[in-house]
Amino acid sequence: MSLENVQAYLSKWNREKDIRIFTTSSATVLEAAETLGVEPQRIAKTLSFRKDNNAILIVAAGDAKIDNKKFKQAFSEKPRMLSPEEVLEKTGHAVGGVCPFGLTEDLPVYLDESLKRFSTVFPACGSSNSAIELTNEELYIYGNAVEWVDVCKDWE
Repeated sequence: MSLENVQAYLSKWNREKDIRIFTTSSATVLEAAETLGVEPQRIAKTLSFRKDNNAILIVAAGDAKIDNKKFKQAFSEKPRMLSPEEVLEKTGHAVGGVCPFGLTEDLPVYLDESLKRFSTVFPACGSSNSAIELTNEELYIYGNAVEWVDVCKDWE
């Protein structure tokens, strides 16, 4: 159902046919990179955090890790990830297919600076065997991003 929600959502931009569906798993950064034949850092992973008794999504490069200090500076709270059950409830996507498209709740989406190194990146599309290639501008628009943030480390 989640993949279908993303397909319907991306049809607003006539991009639903650009979603790639695989026979192998793309649930982790390494699996997605291997399946797509790209470097792991070009996988745009979507991370789900608690914020003000709700949730936010941060899309970051595959090789980036959340920097606790930067996160707290940006959001005035320490990072606390949602449980897999909360992720499914808030996004409509199970862990391994989480993306900022076709969400069940209108959550704030932030894009991390770590993505700006690449002309295109590969976010999931609601399932553990799907992805789409997007420019950062497309990711920003389709993901309805709030803003770019610098909350990650280990990618520079």
